[in-house]
Amino acid sequence: MSIEGRLEEMGVTLPDAPAPAANYVPFVQVGDMLYVSGQISADATGLITGKLGADMEVEAGAAAARACAINLLAQVRVACKGDLDQLVRVVKLTGFVNSTQEFTDQPKVINGASDFMVEALGDAGRHSRSAVSAAALPLGVAVEIEGIFQLR
Repeated sequence: MSIEGRLEEMGVTLPDAPAPAANYVPFVQVGDMLYVSGQISADATGLITGKLGADMEVEAGAAAARACAINLLAQVRVACKGDLDQLVRVVKLTGFVNSTQEFTDQPKVINGASDFMVEALGDAGRHSRSAVSAAALPLGVAVEIEGIFQLR
């Protein structure tokens, strides 16, 4: 089954890839490796904002991370000129969690993205990962995730 078919089965429609908000490009391809700039937590209703450990629970943070993963795949689709089946695997995700100093469940938050990638891509979605705290993120978003992908 194609990646788009699997996403459709999951009820996921990839949005148009978000445009860069400053002086950078959304992705860079070097050989078969694709480096995707950080995607902030946003969905069809707008930005997903909040600070884990203050006004946001882990489950809501994981949903925000899932939204970041969906936006990452939207960027991959653009890089692949619309053919997501050019994606070989997710190599690495780096997740930043807007959280209080006392909050220590960053990995549980970024699991929202990791679990989505495996659900959507199977073994090709398994990846290495970092999950770190940030005192603040752009526009007050809850999560930002960047990714490295291998393409055909």
